[in-house]
Amino acid sequence: MKDSDIRAVLEQFHTGRLSIDAAVERINVSGLADLGYANVDLHRQQRCGFPEVIFSEGKTCAWVEGVVRSLHENGQDCLATRVNDEQAAHLRIHFPQADQDRLARTLWLRADPVADATRRAEISMGRVVVVTAGTADLPVAQEAFVTARCIGCETELIADVGVAGIHRLLRKLDRIRNADAVVVVAGMEGALPSAVGGLVDCPVVAVPTSVGYGASFYGLAALLCMLNSCAANVTVVNIDSGFKGGYVAAMIARRAAKILPTQ
Repeated sequence: MKDSDIRAVLEQFHTGRLSIDAAVERINVSGLADLGYANVDLHRQQRCGFPEVIFSEGKTCAWVEGVVRSLHENGQDCLATRVNDEQAAHLRIHFPQADQDRLARTLWLRADPVADATRRAEISMGRVVVVTAGTADLPVAQEAFVTARCIGCETELIADVGVAGIHRLLRKLDRIRNADAVVVVAGMEGALPSAVGGLVDCPVVAVPTSVGYGASFYGLAALLCMLNSCAANVTVVNIDSGFKGGYVAAMIARRAAKILPTQ
């Protein structure tokens, strides 16, 4: 619900045109947009700090368009993930102002681009660094990168620094150590998060990918390796879940920025 809508309800209550029960009901009901095929949560930003995110996989073009439109018309920022080529072409027609990243398969539509730019310039929202073991991990890493950036964090992507050439990682350490949270994306044996975890003093969110030959079992080998990491600061999300890795890292970074403001 927009601030102007809440104000209108409160003014009606103040002047006696609405009872307290009616005012509460109107505010609560307005937090949900029932589209028939989707119930869009319009209060998630108030509860969780970021609006509902659209997982586009399995949805028709019209369904994704409808949820994007509902969020945007209610003054919400809108992030959609796993946007396929057909959906991307459809959304480009209806929301040409949106930012689309075809590597990450995301759509990002700001509610107010001017206010968003001002907020980023004035408020420190933390720093997230996304690291990949190999170039093949980039689509998942880019999803994490876009997610953290949309939430408002300063973000950086460092690609192709896997343990097969550990000197590549060591050359980037100054940039990685400057993060409030690190997302490490790796397939194959999934060893990179443990290596990074032993070199930094911040949380490391490990994202296993389905990259690898047969015995990698579509990411299961990397997942189990990461879950068994001996680095105490490593935690793990699901296979190919770049969105979840970026989201969790951004929440950590935002909280760190509040506790330890930039000097």
